Amino acid sequence: NKLGRGHRDKVQQFMTITGSSEKAAIQALKSSDWHLEGAFDIFFSQPQVKSYADIRRVEELYKRYKDPYVDMILADGITLLCSDLQVDPQDIVMLVLSWHMKAATMCEFSKQEFIGCLQALGIDSLEKFRDRVQFMRSDLKDEQKFHEIYNFAFGWAKEKGQKSLALDTAIGMWQLLFEEKQWPLVDHWCQFLQARHNKAISRDTWSQLLEFARMVDPKLSNYDAEGAWPYLIDEFVEYLNENGIVQKGHLNDWNQKC
Repeated sequence: NKLGRGHRDKVQQFMTITGSSEKAAIQALKSSDWHLEGAFDIFFSQPQVKSYADIRRVEELYKRYKDPYVDMILADGITLLCSDLQVDPQDIVMLVLSWHMKAATMCEFSKQEFIGCLQALGIDSLEKFRDRVQFMRSDLKDEQKFHEIYNFAFGWAKEKGQKSLALDTAIGMWQLLFEEKQWPLVDHWCQFLQARHNKAISRDTWSQLLEFARMVDPKLSNYDAEGAWPYLIDEFVEYLNENGIVQKGHLNDWNQKC
């Protein structure tokens, strides 16, 4: 069957991003009723599907960003990469990219992390890299992937050799992540930590907060005081009540910013 122009454009776009054959592109797009995002999900969720990347071109990309003195990509290289990708270094998509890279540390990519990720994603040109990074934003809409990215962010953002995450860093990461998930209490949580806690954040507090944000209504109507929440979260609930932010199942001025 001949494809209309709109469908042909989608096939071409799909092939550019995934490096797939025309046949695989049409199959994935038909399966998703010609929705590009759905087709990408189908394609990339199949472990047996490997999009092809020319290793020589991948290595050339690595050399473009590699530090001149160390066999790694460091802050200057990542700044150049962001410029090439037309992405702000503070954009959350760089966190998602680092998650795909399985990067151990913020603002660093090892050669193995960078090349392994690009090969796995079938990226061997800046054009493919730009297209794929733009698609990575959709990972944040997937509940399971967001959970994985959120938990990854703790280890990625903390200082080397430290078990906890510096409070200022944790607050910056929470504001970045919950801007995507629109948790109404995030700014009050930041204010509470600065006023009452002022200490580094443990991994347990980090992971439990996401569960609290997902499970407890922002009005606290289903909050169980006898639940197994960390002490800091129980204190936060007290703070919300004491300051009249939450009263009798109502959330007051929840969109006020820090």
